[in-house]
Formats: sequence, structure tokens, C-alpha cells
Amino acid sequence: MHDAHDFLLALAMVLCVAAVTSVVFQRLHQPIVLGYIIAGLIIGPHVPIPLVADAAIVHTLSELGVILLMFSLGLEFSLRKLWQVGPTAGLTAIIQCSLMIWLGFVVGRAFGWTSRESIFTGAIIAISSTTIIAKAFDEQGIQGKLREIVVGVLIVEDLIAILLMATLTAISTGAGLSAGQLTLTVGRLALFLVGLVGVGLLVIPRTVRAVHRLQRPETLLVASIGICFAIALLAQSFGYSVALGAFLAGSLVAESGKEKDVEHLVQPVRDMFAAIFFVSVGMIIDPALIAQHWLAVVVLTVVVILGKLVGVALGVFLTGSGTRTAIQSGMSLAQIGEFSFIIAGLGLSLNATGQFLYPIAVAVSAITTLTTPFLIRASGPVANMVDRKLPKPLQTFAVLYGSWVEELRSAPPRQTAGAKIRRKIRLLLLDAALLAAIIIGTSVWLDRIAAAVESSIGLDAPVARLLVIGLASALATPFCVGVVQVARALGTLLAETAFPAAEGRLDRAAAPRRALLVTLQLASVLIVGAPLVALTQPFLPGILGAAALLVLLIVLGVAFWRSATNLQGHVRAGSQVIVAALAAQAHHDRKAAPHGRALKTVHAILPGLGEPTPVRLERSSPAVGRTLAELNLRGMTGATVLAIRRGEEQVVVPTANELLRAGDVLALAGTHEAIDAARAVLDGSPPPEQAAPA
Repeated sequence: MHDAHDFLLALAMVLCVAAVTSVVFQRLHQPIVLGYIIAGLIIGPHVPIPLVADAAIVHTLSELGVILLMFSLGLEFSLRKLWQVGPTAGLTAIIQCSLMIWLGFVVGRAFGWTSRESIFTGAIIAISSTTIIAKAFDEQGIQGKLREIVVGVLIVEDLIAILLMATLTAISTGAGLSAGQLTLTVGRLALFLVGLVGVGLLVIPRTVRAVHRLQRPETLLVASIGICFAIALLAQSFGYSVALGAFLAGSLVAESGKEKDVEHLVQPVRDMFAAIFFVSVGMIIDPALIAQHWLAVVVLTVVVILGKLVGVALGVFLTGSGTRTAIQSGMSLAQIGEFSFIIAGLGLSLNATGQFLYPIAVAVSAITTLTTPFLIRASGPVANMVDRKLPKPLQTFAVLYGSWVEELRSAPPRQTAGAKIRRKIRLLLLDAALLAAIIIGTSVWLDRIAAAVESSIGLDAPVARLLVIGLASALATPFCVGVVQVARALGTLLAETAFPAAEGRLDRAAAPRRALLVTLQLASVLIVGAPLVALTQPFLPGILGAAALLVLLIVLGVAFWRSATNLQGHVRAGSQVIVAALAAQAHHDRKAAPHGRALKTVHAILPGLGEPTPVRLERSSPAVGRTLAELNLRGMTGATVLAIRRGEEQVVVPTANELLRAGDVLALAGTHEAIDAARAVLDGSPPPEQAAPA
């Protein structure tokens, strides 16, 4: 136990030093989070400054910071929002975590670490830090779709982390992880979540509303934080993270409809304990250990930043968000944090890793924590640069793809098509599971099976091994082919749902349907192949599985490029039709048309262009006198200008140097959200729920 003097000394030292560094960093216009980390370095045991706080006390207080940060995040992110971004967040988290686990394993083996240490390395760098991102987003005022997607990915990653810890524990204790054990682990987690949410929805919103009716702010504060700590404790008692429990508590309180009042009351308490959390991160930074393992720290830091950027951006884009949102999401999640410490500590406690891995994890976490605010700030300009540098066919595809996914989600459900899609998904997962079972089973029992073949047939040991490997390869081949074929069939079903094939006449939807088909096929292969490669990598020599997946993705990439080029021609033809339609509409309506009055004729004649929407530039518009490149409309909003009607002039597929004039009628394409944002920019009003500073 800590006496009152030690507790007060540690708390005073943390808050006083943090106050000084936060003021300094505010004066320097730098993120306050960095100031807190520097404060932790100053009062930590690893720097020769005569200010040392009790690490155990600070760590205990920092846990409260994690809980309150996650509770506040849950207040902003109700269960309804979580359900809405569930598909996007789930698929993105699976792609990103699979990629990072594979990269971590490869890096560990390259440094000569054992297979178990390499597996732990992959798990350590797979999970981003919810606490760090929550604080950085609050500090920079980031709201809207970007925040929803990132938080959704973080919640799914926390669930993946729980499964990883169960798997690593079974592997490290030598018990192995059978299909039954994995099913039991997943079932327990699902049962806990369903039970907690089900009971919580019946009790907590009613309780919060009843307390709110008392009109006593202090009572509402005490009751809300009490609910937060109680559910966090409940989650911990079931073996799950307090962060997950606190987030669910906030989401359940948000269902009461009084979340704004609760958030206002909790904010000062949350900010104080959040500062202590980041100070505690700075206290565990040991410059001597970083110097000792500097090469591994540098390599893993680069892998975390680049790997998470690519994995998250790819997942977010494939699930229907624009290029800008995808890149901003990737750069926001490019760090590791509290779960990395837990997984690294688990490896130490199970004697599965050497003493070196924990300080490496801490160092990588500290460095990526320092870079996170800068990466978030730079995400807007980087997204604009990427958009400008993309080839024209990819620019066009990136804009239209989001509207296709939007159209696919809003397509009227057909019972036959839905049943076929679900059946194809089950077949895809079954093929992948059987393929993984063949690879892992052959690797684990290779020597035993080869010895049985050698004794029964009389072959030499090397020949017997080659025979077993050959038979396993032959057995696995049909399932490899099945994954590709089922992915194509699934993509065809979804593409035909979005763009039904024409009967008895020219198929004008062929180009967008082909582009969507190839993209969905690529996404299906990636979503299934990435976890498969990550799971089987420890059982295969070299990077055989990754090389096979890469070859398949390259083949699909070539087909994708061809389809994107064909799509560009389709868009050019559509732009000509749009100009003609604008001319016909001009004498009927001189004002901008809302979505309900979009160019329906064009949408029917040439599908795949979304819902082209005309917007007229008034003289007061800030876009007048600027080029499309200067306006950066596509990079900022995700909407593109397909054509311009200027009096009797026609501008089909305008270039970036096209100068906009008063009276121009711009035909915009993109998702409804993107078009709304573009209209706001053209009208001179701030975009709705601006995602991040540009």
C-alpha cells in the first residue's frame, strides 16, 4: 500500500511538471500530448533529473485516464453509430491486423528472433492505441465520418487483441489452440458482449434519464462515472480490457439521450487523468535501452507507420470511403499503445519472449505516439497530393467507386440474390479454413506422417518428406482455385446487383460493372488471403504464402487497370450526354438542383456515373476566377466535375487548369455526402462535419 504522503507527492509532481510542459508546448504551437510525454521523461527513472515520481502510483492513476478517455469516446459513439460503421471497421481491421502480424513475424525472423518471439512481435505492432488517438482527435477537433471510422476500427482491433492474447497464451503454454478452444474463446466474448449490451440497454439509459431529472449535476456526474467504473470492472473480471468495458459503458449512457450533459460534466475529470496517462507513457521510455536496440526500434517504427497506413487506407477505401478519408484514417492509426504493452508483458510472463522485446515495444510506442499528432495534421495535405498524383483513370474510379458502394448498399434486397451471396461467402470462408488446416496440419505432423510413409512403403526419409509435401500441395490446390473462383462469383453477384445486365439491347453498364467486379474480386481475395497468410506464415518456409498472394493480386491488379481505363472512356461518353442534358434543362431551371432533381436521364442512359448533380456558380461563389486545381474540389470533398455548361460552350471532362466563371453549371459526381460537401465549398460555406484540417 502507498501512504498518503507518497501518493500526494507523486500526484503533485506529475501534475506540476505536466502543467509546465503543456504551457511550453502550447506556446510553441505543438500538440499537448507531446508535452505530457516529455513531462513523463523528466520525472521518470531513466533521465538524470532530480525529479522522480513513484512509477507504481502513476501507473495506477493512468489506468483511470484510460477508462475515462474510453468512456468519453463511447459517449460520442453510440451503439447505433457502431452498427453503421461495423462492416467498414470490421473488414478494415481484419486487413490491417493481418498485414501487421505478417510483417512483424517477418521482421522478427529477419533479426534472428525465435518463432514465438516473432509471433508476439506481429501481435504487438498489430493493435493501434485508442487512448492516444482519442486524445489527439479531441485536441485537433476532428469529428464526422473520419472519427466514426477510426473509432470503429479501434473497437474491432480491441476485440482482435483479446483473441490474440488467448491464442498466444495457448501457444506459449504448449497446449496449442484447437478449433474447439478458439470457438469457445470467440463464443465467450460474443456472449459477454451480447449479455452486457442487452441488459445494459434495459437498465442504464433509464437510470441515467432518472438521475438527469433530479437536476443535480454532481449526482449525474457521480452516477455516470460510477457506471463507467462498474462496467470496466465487470469487463476486467471476465478477462477483457477495461478500455472495452469503459467504451461500452459510454455507448450505453449515450443511448439515454443525455450524453451531451454527461460529457460536459466528465470532461474536466477526464482531461486530468488523461494527462497522467500520457505522463506515464513518458516515464517508461528508457533512452539506454532504445540505444541498445536502436535498429529494431527504427525498423519496427517504419513498419508500423507505413504498414498501418497502407493496410487501413486500403481497407477503408475498399469498403466505400473516398481516397481522402482512407488516407486520413491510415495516418491516424499509425501507432501502437496500451495493448502492445499488455501483449509484450504477456510474452514475458509466459517466458515466450526475451527481456529485449518489452523495451522495444515501449520505444516503438513512444516514438509513434510522438509522430501521431503530426501525421494527423499532415493527413489532409498528403491526401491532396496523392489525389493529384494519381493517373486520371484512377482518379475517376476513386470518385465513382464510393457512389457504387453506396448504390449497392441502398439496392432493394432480393431474397434469391441475398441467399446466393451468403452461400458464396460461406463457401469462401470454408475454402480458406480448409486450406489453412491443410497447411498447418502438414507442417505440424510432417515428420510423423513422413516416418509412417517411410516405414510402410520403404522410401528414404527425404523422399518420403517430399512425397508428403507433394500430396499436401495437390490436396490444397483445389481449395486455392476455389478461393479465386468463389471470389469471382461473389464479385459477379454483387456487381450485377448494383448494375443489372441489360436484356435485348446494348449493355451500357458493362464498363462500370466490370470495374466493380474486378475491385470486389480483389477485395474478397485480400480479405480472405491476408488473414490466411498471417495465420500460415509460421508454418511455411520463407514468404511462400505471401508471394503466392502477391502474384494473385498483381494479376487482378492488371485486370483492374484495364477496367479503370475502359471506365474512363465510359465517363467521357457520359460527360457528353450530361452537357446535352444540361443544355436542355437550362431554360427550365437556372438554379442548382438538389439530389432529387439530379440528371435522371443520364443515370438511366449511362449507369455507373452515380447521380450527376448540376450546381450553378453564382457571382458570389469563392470558386469564380479559380481553376479546378486551385479549388482542389475532388481532393477536399471526394466529388469530381464531370462536365461544365458555360452558355453555349461545352467543357467535357475538364482539366485541372479549367478556369471557373460566374454562371457556369458544373455537373458533380460522387456519393451524396461528397456532393453535399462540394456544394458547400462552391457556395462558400464550411463543409458539413469537416473531417480534419486540410
